[in-house]
Amino acid sequence: MGRPPITVERWEGLECAVQLDVVLPMYKEIWAEPPYCEGTKEIAEFLDRFAQEVFLPRARLVIARCGDLPVGYAFGYPLPPDTGWWKAMDEETTAQFAAETGARTLGIVELAVRTGWRRQGVAAQMHAHLLEGLGVERVTLAMRPDPEAAPAHAAYAAWGYRQIGHWQPAHDEPVSHIMLLNLPMPVHGAGQ
Repeated sequence: MGRPPITVERWEGLECAVQLDVVLPMYKEIWAEPPYCEGTKEIAEFLDRFAQEVFLPRARLVIARCGDLPVGYAFGYPLPPDTGWWKAMDEETTAQFAAETGARTLGIVELAVRTGWRRQGVAAQMHAHLLEGLGVERVTLAMRPDPEAAPAHAAYAAWGYRQIGHWQPAHDEPVSHIMLLNLPMPVHGAGQ
């Protein structure tokens, strides 16, 4: 008998915080792998960041399960008007490009799938659930350029993301690629 089908659930705002006991074990397992090799310091930073980000308007968390087993999660929020996201890039942007309203751009800050469920469409399902009904114009995320991340790069490219820049949070931290996905504009009044 095969595996049960993958199901995906979504929470918003402070509801996300209640799911930390499900997310944290996955975080520890997934991000301990190369190229990330995260340890105690990074886990503590994740916990601090997550505790703050769940308060951002329209923050969203999705969790994928195979039966009762959590196999992946994604978390993001629409970038607020005072975001530092674009300012952190090494490349310069125009004021028009970097202008955020709290409804223009979804920043995905976590998207991870446990090893045994990768390359089976789980990340794509979570990505779709994270975006569903949000009404943003575009989506951005940061990802490592390491060879171990090549499958993620390929998936993002297949979904329509393109690399628009780089950032390095601190001199002792690794460089990340900044990726952007422009979403199709909804057609208003279609079918009327």
